[in-house]
Amino acid sequence: MPPNQIQYSEKYFDDVYEYRHVVLPSDIAALLPKGRLLSENEWRGIGVQQSRGWVHYAIHKPEPHIMLFRRPKNYQQNQGIAIQAQQANGMVQVQ
Repeated sequence: MPPNQIQYSEKYFDDVYEYRHVVLPSDIAALLPKGRLLSENEWRGIGVQQSRGWVHYAIHKPEPHIMLFRRPKNYQQNQGIAIQAQQANGMVQVQ
C-alpha cells in the first residue's frame, strides 16, 4: 500500500449483511480513538470515503488500523425503492 493512502477492500457478504474493511495508513490510524467504534461523521472526518449506509461495527484488536464496516444487504437498492415510494406519495419533490 502506498504511504498515506487509505485502502478499501472489495465487498463480501453473508445472508444478512455486506461487509468491507478499510486499511488506514499509520499516520491516520494514529488518530483513531482507542477502544471504541467511530460514528459516520468521525470516520468521514479522518478521510474514509464510502457510500451511505456503512457502519463501523467492530474493532479487530490485533490490527486496529483495519476498520471493519457492514451494512444491510441490498441497502442501496432498498434506499432507491424507499425514495421512489416517497416520491409517489408526494413526500419528496424531484428537482
